[in-house]
Amino acid sequence: MAKEPKKEVKKKVIKKKVAPVKVVPEIVPIIDKEEKVEDVIVPTEPEVVIAKAGKRSAKSLKEAEELAAKKDRKTSSVESGESDKPKKAIKPTKTRLERQGKKIRELSKLIDKTKIYDLKDALDLAKKTSPVKFDASVDFHVRLNVDPKHADHNIRDIVVLPAGTGKTLKVAVFSDEKIAGADIGGIETITKLLEKQQLTFDVLIAEPSNMAKLGKFARVLGPRGLMPNPKSGTVTTSLATAVADAKKGRIEYRVDSTGIVHASIGKVSFTLDQLNENAEAFMASLRSNKPSSIKGAYIRSFFVTTSMGPSIAVKTV
Repeated sequence: MAKEPKKEVKKKVIKKKVAPVKVVPEIVPIIDKEEKVEDVIVPTEPEVVIAKAGKRSAKSLKEAEELAAKKDRKTSSVESGESDKPKKAIKPTKTRLERQGKKIRELSKLIDKTKIYDLKDALDLAKKTSPVKFDASVDFHVRLNVDPKHADHNIRDIVVLPAGTGKTLKVAVFSDEKIAGADIGGIETITKLLEKQQLTFDVLIAEPSNMAKLGKFARVLGPRGLMPNPKSGTVTTSLATAVADAKKGRIEYRVDSTGIVHASIGKVSFTLDQLNENAEAFMASLRSNKPSSIKGAYIRSFFVTTSMGPSIAVKTV
């Protein structure tokens, strides 16, 4: 049997009743033309949270406020023209002579700074321009055309001044042999003084055979310039001659790192002839030590002065 086709079921449409919406008339506020309504926005500052430490601590915040205030003051001062104020005039620095005492300034008037004096005239002026009350030393300062870095330019020598140095030296001889003129003698006696670091002498002379015993005292004697040395004539076999020379007026000179030789050749109390004798002996010794490698002038400049006195230029020829 043939199946009958199914009948289509129609869906029922249910219509809902919609309530009518009441239209409310819009009320427009009447604003006068003169009045204006503006929305005022009041900014609210964020709350600052104070921490115990770090950038938000009370101390850091205070420092930041002070720094900001300082910057504000700087900018305001620049704007107001405070930085454009005229600067004070700087006074020129006084010369060395102007900074000296009144007595030295008066004595310096006796010296013509534009003139180069002969050696004897310079020595006479040095005696007149000594400003101190004690017996001052007469010193030579000679600038040489040498380079002390080279071995042959390292000028060093000993000279015996004919009129003496004007100083009373205490001489010690590191030997058991009794030497005439020695103030201290004996190996044991001097060793005890060195162990206690009691250097009560000005010159120490020793024989070459006894130098080994002085080796352990090099740190005591060396810094004070008392260590015996063959170049200075304090290490010798002829002890009597070395003591006599030291008592008579033997001086040792040596060029310094800047090429200048400093030496004391007597006292202001010496006569002009005595100073002249000592000066000629010293200059003869200095010229005899001229290195053969030097070409041109050996002495660049030469000055005579006294203790705390003004300097006097001397002819180098």
